[in-house]
Amino acid sequence: MISFDITRSLKEPMQDTLKKDGQFEYIEEGEGPVILILHGLFGALSNFVEVVPYFASKGYKVVIPILPLYTLPVINTNVKNLAKFLRDFVEHKGYDKVNLLGNSLGGHVALVYTSQHLDGVGSIILTGSSGLYENSFGGTFPKRENYEFIKQKVEYTFYDPTVATKELVDECYEVVNDKARALRIIALAKSAIRHNMAKELEFMTIPSCLIWGRNDTITPPEVANEFNLLLPQSQLHWIDKCGHAAMMEQPSEFNRVLGEFLDSLYK
Repeated sequence: MISFDITRSLKEPMQDTLKKDGQFEYIEEGEGPVILILHGLFGALSNFVEVVPYFASKGYKVVIPILPLYTLPVINTNVKNLAKFLRDFVEHKGYDKVNLLGNSLGGHVALVYTSQHLDGVGSIILTGSSGLYENSFGGTFPKRENYEFIKQKVEYTFYDPTVATKELVDECYEVVNDKARALRIIALAKSAIRHNMAKELEFMTIPSCLIWGRNDTITPPEVANEFNLLLPQSQLHWIDKCGHAAMMEQPSEFNRVLGEFLDSLYK
């Protein structure tokens, strides 16, 4: 179940606003209801570079913790332990209720956390989330030393392959050719397969918003339809000409849909 769950590294402006507090590193901007963003498997924060300032300026506190994808012991690297890390972070920060926004693996972590802490979650927003099914190329990294192969897999993530810049391909190539990180990616992928959320979704009786790229090849449209069927209070929004990372590929439309959803809860 390993896919190129693309997130960019911390090389750009968001790096400058990164806060460190004990074991936690995170972005926190704005004031108001908390939007807690959970990034995907390959990276960090700047996929959401268009999301953070937009909602911070509209009366929300936007928070992105860096998940310990590559620092947990391999034996403990799984979605349940990422959800425990999230619990520790929320308790450390003293947030009363959070709105969880997760992309890909981050969506899966949001669902696991919500299943255990429903009273502390105001809403769930999923975009290209795993948790039911994710298209992939197997349980290891075939041809991982082949740069062109990695490039093709990164491009496969997007509707518009030009979004897969050389910088982004280089970063993914570096990750999959680092043995320690590759082992943890495989461990996370296997744990996600084992922890299918289908039977738990009916109990998540809170507002849920699904924002999906109509051209997503990683978690294809039927996944969004199944989430919509199983989550009791869900609404599904499609974004055309968009792949697996809507907040990167169509940020304006993503922000519009998310803004209308959140405003219906708080305004």
